[in-house]
Amino acid sequence: MNNSLALKLNRRSARRIWGSVSPTAIQTLRELTDKHTLSICAGDLLLLEGRWYVTHSGLLSVARRNRCAGIHVRPVPAFCEASTQRWTFAATVYKSKTCRGFVGYGDADPSNVSFLVHGAEMRVAETRAVNRALRKAYGIGICSVEEIGSFAGQPASRSESKKLPQPAKGNGNGNGNYGGRSVRDRLCQLIRQHQLDATLVKSYATDFCGVKTLREATREQVESFVTHLADLAEKDRDALLCQLNSYPVTPKEGVA
Repeated sequence: MNNSLALKLNRRSARRIWGSVSPTAIQTLRELTDKHTLSICAGDLLLLEGRWYVTHSGLLSVARRNRCAGIHVRPVPAFCEASTQRWTFAATVYKSKTCRGFVGYGDADPSNVSFLVHGAEMRVAETRAVNRALRKAYGIGICSVEEIGSFAGQPASRSESKKLPQPAKGNGNGNGNYGGRSVRDRLCQLIRQHQLDATLVKSYATDFCGVKTLREATREQVESFVTHLADLAEKDRDALLCQLNSYPVTPKEGVA
C-alpha cells in the first residue's frame, strides 16, 4: 500500500473513531504514516486527549518491517523490589547484526500503573522498556500508550459509557483470565452486541497486544484493546470486519 492511500485510510479512520481531529493531529498523523507506515485500523495508534500514542503492537510492527535483528531485555536489580512490586527493566534493540544497540529503561510500580494491572507491574515495566528502546532505535518521537500512567483515564463519549459496563470492584486477581473478569465481560458483551466472530476477535487481540497468546497480555494491554474495539465497532463496523477477516480462520474457542 502506498503512503498516500495509507494516509487517506488513516485520516478516514481517525475521523470516524474520534470525530473531529485537529489540523495539528492530522499533520502528525501524516508524518507517522509517511515515516513509519503506522495504521490506525491495525491498532498501531491511539488518539488520547488530542495527542497520538503508539501501541506496543505498532512498535513491534515497525521493528518487523525494518527487519530488527533482536531485542534483549533484563531486569535492573538495583531498582527492583519484589515486596513492593517495584520493577525496572533495561531493553536493548539491535537493528542489525552489527548494531551496537539502542537502550531504553522502563519502570513500574503500583503508583504509576492503572489499577487494572496491579499485580502485573513486572510485565508492564518490561513492556515499557522495550517500547522506549524501539522508539529510540526507529526515531519515533511520540510516547507509547503503555508508558503512560493509566490508560483507563481516556475519556469516553456518553453513548459509549452507557453501552459498556463499568469495571466491578474486587477483580484485582492475577492474570490468566485475559486481564480480569470485568474486562473479559466487556469483551464478551462487545462480541455479542456487534455480532463479531469470537475467534477472529481473539486473533486481533493477540496481534494488537503483541503477544503469541492472549493469556500473555497484561490487563492494561487488554483494556487498551477492548477500548479500541469498542470505538471501532461503534464508528466503523465495516472497517472492523475487514480487519477481522484478514486473520486466518482457526477452530473456534471461547473468549473466556
